[in-house]
Formats: sequence, structure tokens, C-alpha cells
Amino acid sequence: MRKIYVFDTTLRDGEQSPGVNLNTREKVEIAHQLEKLGIDRMEAGFPAASPGDLAAVNAVARAVKNVTVIGLSRSREQDIDAVREALIGAQDPCIHIFLATSPIHRKHKLRMDKEQVLETAQSAIRYARKYFSKIEFSLEDAGRTEYDFIAQMVGMAIQEGASVVNIPDTVGYLNPSEYGAIFKFVKENVPDVEKIQLSAHCHNDLGMATANTLAAIQNGADQIEGTINGIGERAGNTAIEEVAMALATRQSFFNATTSLQLSEIARTSRLVSKLTGMVVPGNKAIVGANAFAHESGIHQDGMLKEKTTYEIMTPESIGLKESKLVLGKHSGRHAFREKLIDLGYELDDLQVNDAFAKFKDLADKKKEVSDEDLLALIEEKLIDTVEVFKLETIYVTYGNTSVPTAKVRIVKEENQVLIEEAEGNGSVDAIYNAIDKATLEEVTLDDYSIKSVSHGKDALGEVHVVLTQKGVSAQGRGLSTDILEASARAYVDALNRLIEKRVTFSNRENVKL
Repeated sequence: MRKIYVFDTTLRDGEQSPGVNLNTREKVEIAHQLEKLGIDRMEAGFPAASPGDLAAVNAVARAVKNVTVIGLSRSREQDIDAVREALIGAQDPCIHIFLATSPIHRKHKLRMDKEQVLETAQSAIRYARKYFSKIEFSLEDAGRTEYDFIAQMVGMAIQEGASVVNIPDTVGYLNPSEYGAIFKFVKENVPDVEKIQLSAHCHNDLGMATANTLAAIQNGADQIEGTINGIGERAGNTAIEEVAMALATRQSFFNATTSLQLSEIARTSRLVSKLTGMVVPGNKAIVGANAFAHESGIHQDGMLKEKTTYEIMTPESIGLKESKLVLGKHSGRHAFREKLIDLGYELDDLQVNDAFAKFKDLADKKKEVSDEDLLALIEEKLIDTVEVFKLETIYVTYGNTSVPTAKVRIVKEENQVLIEEAEGNGSVDAIYNAIDKATLEEVTLDDYSIKSVSHGKDALGEVHVVLTQKGVSAQGRGLSTDILEASARAYVDALNRLIEKRVTFSNRENVKL
């Protein structure tokens, strides 16, 4: 059984999804979970992009111990130096250098000929070899690059000491037969190719990222690159969980496997979805809410007789299981802690006390607290944002023949109480206008969405908002059984994140000065 190495780029390529902006604490939280999942290599970010990204990569590098931590770099010495700085303290550092190779990129973006591209990449790898024992080199847009030039670039990377060469379908242009053929060609025509690992990195612009990645494996790829839930730029990247479960479910066909702890897939998916604000579609393969749901009568009849009639894998295999411990307002702390352990959370006493108080507050409003409710509460508490403003109370008056009015009471971090009232086109608009008046922050609401965390009339609702201020965006989340309260909490959360970004940017500017 051939081992396929898993290179996760959720923290780098995944964060390039529009509207996603993870802070350092959130990146470290995801990194710890990716380590539990058992990935082999983790691309933590692009250190040269900003001082904040460099610091976040360094925090991840110091936090995880059993994973190769990777920093992305253009073929420039200053980028390589930034990766060096970011990976200080990493147990197993690696640099990922890239340069575009396709005719369209050479002509319009780089304005280089083939020889210049080759020399630039060669120089970058040589410089990186002074500081890194592990180097991955990527031929950006290899999918639209001439075969002979791919072979030339791969050969050069081998000679200069790269340990992994990535052949990406950067724009999601190829179909499986085309993409697989590139790997077959490289395997058969590049001298000493056995000295390196070949890696597959696919995008999903035509919906074929997973299929292309599996085709690459069939044609000799040693490593696959992707993200959790398939997030990423444009239509996203290959979904790691899809490839992993395809290999596990069709093991006799692919004759390849990963080292992933498959039972951690569901929890990893939930955490990434929560912290990025990107909702997993119900029909998403492997981790969607409906992936193991059956509504058709014929399907239900088959399932009752034999599960394998309609399920090719079990929910338990990815870490899903039915709860036998029902939680409500009469449940004690011990039962609550045991439930958290059952769901995969081992919190310290202070975190348990904080979460238990939130649970009791919710249990007073609901007859029964579901696993989904509990997961939403716990994962919300794991998100650590500095609270410049804290929402204390909201009052809303509404009638179908009157103008909606909202009154808010907000406490500023220096214990200054802010009370304001405002009208709006609707209840949520009135609340947001009142918050704007109280905080004196001028922002634009770019996105507002509501989803039900669980089921029933007393379901816990989650509101997600995106605010923009002077070209800077931040997302916020709010949870409550009252959707107006959840809306207010999400808005205040986003304001706090904007302020945190503003302070960070100001500090960077002061450092520059």
C-alpha cells in the first residue's frame, strides 16, 4: 500500500477565500486540530505578505510539534528571508518556493522568456538551500505549461536539491486524463525523478479538483495538496477529506492510503467552518449535513434492512456518532464535562466553568440542548477577540404600522457605559443604527446571513456579518435563541475585530516610521 503525503494549505490558500481573515489565535487553533487530524505538512501562510502574516506563521510554527510547517515564498531573496524568520522555532521547517511557468504567465505577468524563468527559479532554490534542508518548488500554472518546459523545470529543481516538486492545476483548467498524463510524462521522462516527491495541487474552477487529484495519484503523485472543506481562492481547492475518504473507501482500486486520523474529519470540518465563517453546504461530500441523511422511503427501507445498500462509508468513520447523553437545564457540571469529552473537547476548569454558564443560560430557554447547540457554544468560546465594546442589553419596539426602534446599552473596555437609541427600516437595521451611534464607528455592512444551528422553534440561531471600514473587512458571529440578539452580538463582534485590525495596522506603521 503506497503512502500519499497530505499537504494542508487551509491556513494559506484557504484563507485567500473572499471574506476570510483569520487572526493568529484562530490560525493556531486550526493548526492544533490539523495536527490531531494527522496531516504530514502544513502551509501556515505567506510570511512576506505582511508582518501580521509572518507573526502568525511563527506562532503556528512554535505551536505544533509533529507536523512539517511550511512558509510560502516567491522566487525572491527577501521572501525567502521572511520565511526564514517566520519558521524560527519550528521543529521541522520547510520552504515552498513558486514561479509561474505557463506561456500566458510568462508573457503577461512575469514578462520573461523561458530562460529567464529557469534562471530565476534556479537562483531562488540555490539561495534557499543555504538555510533549508527541505524545499518544495511549484511550477505555477503547470497545467497550461508546455511538456518540455515542465520537464526542464523539474529537472533543474532536482539538480538544485528540491525535495518536493509541485505540478499544480492553478486555474482548475484540466480534466483528469490531462492532469494525470502530466505526472505520467514527468515520471517517464525526467532523469532522477525518483529522488523527489511529486505533488498535486488542484483548484475547483470546473468542479474537477478531487477527480484531478485522484488521477494524479494514479499516475505517480506522492503528495496531495488541499484544504479542509475545499475552501480557497475562487471556487476553492481540492477538499482533503474527499481525497482521504476516496482512498479509504476504494482502497483496493487506488492501492494508496494516507496517515490521516479519519475520525477527526468531522470535527476539523466544523472548526474550519466556524472560524472562517464559510458554511459547509448541506450536500457537500463527506462533511455536509446531509451526507449521511436519508429521506426517500425506498432509501430508508434499504437502510433499515442493510446500511450498505445506500451508505458506502459509515458516519462513525469520520467522527460522527449519535449522542446517548441528553443535556437539559437539570444537567450537572459532571455530565456536561463528560459530554464535552465525548464530543472531543478537553477543556481546563476555567474554560469548562465559562462554557457551563453559557450552557445553563441556553438550557433555560430550550427544552433540550442538542449536540449542534453545544458545539456552536463551545467553538464560539474558543474564539478569542479583544472586546473593546461589549453588548449588555438591547430593547426593540416593533409594529407593522410603526417605525422600528432599538435601544442598546454597550460597555466600552474602560467601563464607560454607552446608551443610544435609533430607528431603522427594520428591527435589525434599528439595532445596527443604535450601535453605530453608541460606538461612533462608521462602517459598511457588506454581508448578513442567518442559519439555524439546530432544529425546532427554539433552535439556536447563528448570525454572520461582514463589516468594512476604509477598505478593511472583518467578520463577526453571534449566537442566541433570539435572532435579534444574535444579530447585535455578531455586529459588535465584527466591530471589535475591525478595531483590532486597525490597532495592528497602526502599530505596523509606527514601526515603519
